[in-house]
Amino acid sequence: MHPSLTELISLLDLEEIETNLFRGVHPAGRQKRLFGGQVIAQALVAATKTVEIEKIPHSLHAYFIRPGSWKMPILLEVERVRNGRSFSTRRVLAIQDGEAILSMDISFQVKESGLEHQMRDAPSFKPPKEDEMVDGLKKRPFLSFRENHKAKMEPEPQSPEQHIWLKANGRVSENHLMHMALLAYQSDEALLSTARLPHRGSYLSEELQGASLDHSIWFHHPVNVNDWLMYWLDSPRTGNARGYTRGEIYNANGLLVASCIQEGLMRTV
Repeated sequence: MHPSLTELISLLDLEEIETNLFRGVHPAGRQKRLFGGQVIAQALVAATKTVEIEKIPHSLHAYFIRPGSWKMPILLEVERVRNGRSFSTRRVLAIQDGEAILSMDISFQVKESGLEHQMRDAPSFKPPKEDEMVDGLKKRPFLSFRENHKAKMEPEPQSPEQHIWLKANGRVSENHLMHMALLAYQSDEALLSTARLPHRGSYLSEELQGASLDHSIWFHHPVNVNDWLMYWLDSPRTGNARGYTRGEIYNANGLLVASCIQEGLMRTV
């Protein structure tokens, strides 16, 4: 397991400091605002610690309220909104310096059988070989590979769509909740960059303010981050200084295992 993945998993091992109250810390070398995927993953873990073990998350909806600071831990306060026979609901506030930086609702469900369909298969790409990875990406918690990655680096307008292969940079234990938390972390990685693709060459990077505003995930099927997953992203619309992006996550067999939606700030200054 790569040290960056080991560190990420340790960040998801939250300290319980009181009933419904947990403390989360940050990567040791972090010296800029926190990565939104980290806060989402930690909030998800906090919520799961208050739910019966037979229920698993099926959806979460988060709002980023303030930038997170690397200078202090996060307090994660869980509200037990509802406990039902099939579903349970939790609300999590992530707090720093007395103010909320994130609010997130999570719904949990027992495993049930029912009607199933899938509208489309994943793109017919093959998972990459690790020797195709860009060296810098091999030092992160997840390995990732963009189809047509060289073209995506060109400074010219492009179609707002990306296909990214990803998997954990090491072997993760068979704890299915950990796999879901890790996927939640990684799901925040490329949404904003997809919304920016049609605008390449029309702005200077240092003059564009970007930040995640909200983030939703639906878990359709158990996920396994030890195997390659395809993240299919597109951005149907940008406007009013915001970019709207959708993401679908498929396993290597073409099964849709999770879906994401995010709006992000795209403000030129």
